[in-house]
Amino acid sequence: MQDFNRRDAARAAMLGGASFLLSQGSLQAQSSAAQGSLLDAHAFGAVGDGKTDNTLALQKALDAAAPLSGGVFLPPGTYLTRELHVRSGTALIGIPAWNYSNGGGSVLKLTGTDSSCLLNLTEARGATLDGLALDGGFLGSGIHGIYTNRSKWGEHEDGFRIERCQVARFSGDGMRLDCVWCFSVRHCELAYNHGDGMNMRGWDAFILDNWFSGNQGSGFAARRENASVTFIGNRIEWNAKENFVIVGGDGYQINNNFFDRAGTIGIAIHKSNWGPAQINITGNLIKRSGKNADPNSHDSAQVLIENAKGVTFTGNTIWAGRDDGNKGLWSPSFGIIYQGLENCILRDNVLHEGALRQLFLDLGGQQEGVVVGDNPGKLLVPR
Repeated sequence: MQDFNRRDAARAAMLGGASFLLSQGSLQAQSSAAQGSLLDAHAFGAVGDGKTDNTLALQKALDAAAPLSGGVFLPPGTYLTRELHVRSGTALIGIPAWNYSNGGGSVLKLTGTDSSCLLNLTEARGATLDGLALDGGFLGSGIHGIYTNRSKWGEHEDGFRIERCQVARFSGDGMRLDCVWCFSVRHCELAYNHGDGMNMRGWDAFILDNWFSGNQGSGFAARRENASVTFIGNRIEWNAKENFVIVGGDGYQINNNFFDRAGTIGIAIHKSNWGPAQINITGNLIKRSGKNADPNSHDSAQVLIENAKGVTFTGNTIWAGRDDGNKGLWSPSFGIIYQGLENCILRDNVLHEGALRQLFLDLGGQQEGVVVGDNPGKLLVPR
């Protein structure tokens, strides 16, 4: 690798590494194994013209990076591809120029319907994905954007990082992470997928500063074993089902997020054989949930917490409403629904115009140490 001075380093840092990658990518295409390498995908025959099937070329580049503990740089363009397997200790790096609605910069676009996913991270311990736009084109059925295809837990942590990526328009989930532990997802958009934005079976996750928008399932979902998740600073909006749902689970920090216009419940915490327990939900804004729900059902609620122990729900702002432009149906019917709690606190939340029918609905079965109080608010009266 060529040396570069501090001014070059500062410039690279300001641009998120983009200037460094653009200037150095071709020079590093054949770097030595001792130094590590950033291989240019074009050197392996990849063509970002939106017409060429690049599966073989891109897989060849990823495989070449593996023994070097290096990475593959994907210059801006649209690269058609089938399923690709990312290798351990490698990186696939592009230029993030996507926007809220569409891809841009370095785009990987699914071709064909014979893949289980676009990027397979099953054997990608310590890998990095950065600056990519993944587009599923709604092809096939149940094809995921990013996938770990496992039925049991591995012997070691995953340790992969997914950064500044858009994962959109897949017929399955945006991310389907099965039996994973120790990983991070930051500054990404998981949007417009036919399944969930992110479906996780795992723990020890950092999920920070992402968009979970417009998915036909839930925004974030953990319906099987799940625990130890730091979920901070995300915007979760306009998903057809729950914006955020966990079944069981423990050790969650759910702080300073914006939950808007869920199809059913904004935040749903359901019982299971392993929890839920020890969950901190603080400083969130939960708005306009229950868009698609039967107003007479408990799915028409901002928050549902059932059979939980050690939950802190405090300092949140809850607000009912309707679609943008004052259109559509008003929702939800209920603010916070709770049942079967033990040693939990639900207090110091604000529910000004927080629901249409009832701000708090106690379904009974509370155990010792449950505190509910000091939650000012009033019902919304549509006008």
